[in-house]
Amino acid sequence: MERGKEERLEEQLGYRFARRALLERALTHSSAVPELRAGVGAAGLAESQVEDNERLEFLGDAVLDLLASEYLLEKFPDWSEGHLSRSRARLVNSQALEAAARRVGIGEYLRLGKGEEKTGGREKHAILADALEAVVAAVYLDGGLPAARELLRYVLFEPALGGAGEELSQSDRKSALQEFLQRRGQPPAEYRLAAESGPDHQKLFVVEVWSRGECLSSGEGSTKKEAEQKAARDALDRLEQWEAEAETE
Repeated sequence: MERGKEERLEEQLGYRFARRALLERALTHSSAVPELRAGVGAAGLAESQVEDNERLEFLGDAVLDLLASEYLLEKFPDWSEGHLSRSRARLVNSQALEAAARRVGIGEYLRLGKGEEKTGGREKHAILADALEAVVAAVYLDGGLPAARELLRYVLFEPALGGAGEELSQSDRKSALQEFLQRRGQPPAEYRLAAESGPDHQKLFVVEVWSRGECLSSGEGSTKKEAEQKAARDALDRLEQWEAEAETE
């Protein structure tokens, strides 16, 4: 990679590498390796000096899980284990990683084979998400956990949380509850409007969630959707707690 491009990407990442070879490797897609190795061979260098980013991607996945877990634990001390697990999955899923890769413009700096280049590899969802994982690993190997922690806070965690975390906190609890019930062979949850009050411009809705003839929980909100999500979140937390208690008896 040209030195000027390296510096631009480092500026976008908010991190300067001591070993820039790690960054180059993180940006090298497997499709580019045969062509790059042919080039270094002609220059009298060892082909083993050229590697793709797949091993770094593997390491980056583990670093992401660790630091996402740490971040959520510190930011949301009142969340249950189940809530934390679901939020972590959403925070580091492939869509979130792709979005972060696009925010820092990783696609522009990828090293791709000619065939992959022609088929739009710089815009491909999986290639971008994988490259971000590899860059995380490269930063970790170059600067340790503190550097990787700061990178992820800057490029992924804070943008995904929208500052205060409301978006992640209000992720789709209804779907999560249905999945929980379905895995245990139980019928889908049913949502019932229990109360509605206030003027049209300031409504308050109370929604109950039921399963197998039992009210699992209720939730309040300024919209029915918000009340349903809160009811589902509380019901899911209770069910997970009951299940954990039953397993320890």
